[in-house]
Amino acid sequence: MTQIVDRKLASPVPSPETAAFWEGTGNGVFNLRWCRACNKTHWYPRAICPHCFSDDTEWRPASGKGEIHAFSVMSRADPVYVVAFVTLEEGPTMMTNLVECDSDKLGIGQKVELVFKDTEDGMKLPMFKPV
Repeated sequence: MTQIVDRKLASPVPSPETAAFWEGTGNGVFNLRWCRACNKTHWYPRAICPHCFSDDTEWRPASGKGEIHAFSVMSRADPVYVVAFVTLEEGPTMMTNLVECDSDKLGIGQKVELVFKDTEDGMKLPMFKPV
């Protein structure tokens, strides 16, 4: 059994396109970019839709629910941590960390939910834990 514990996290460096996203996470809100032209949500946050190349996009609050698409346990790290691709309920798949879990009990297709973890500078990173 490998219990995943909190570790020190570096803060992201917001860009003009991602500043609103990081502001939202600081307030406990997980926003995704949504395209009004093709009606699709996308991740990584950017103003131009990667599906149809429209600039008619907006921020929308996400559900914070998803499922594990793939994961890898970084067992040689100290402390051990899990990197994963989580497919969000809204459609996009994002790279993230799985936390507050036993890495031996994780599985593809397992349901997860959003949690925010503080960085060394107090910013909040979106991560996921099993439901």
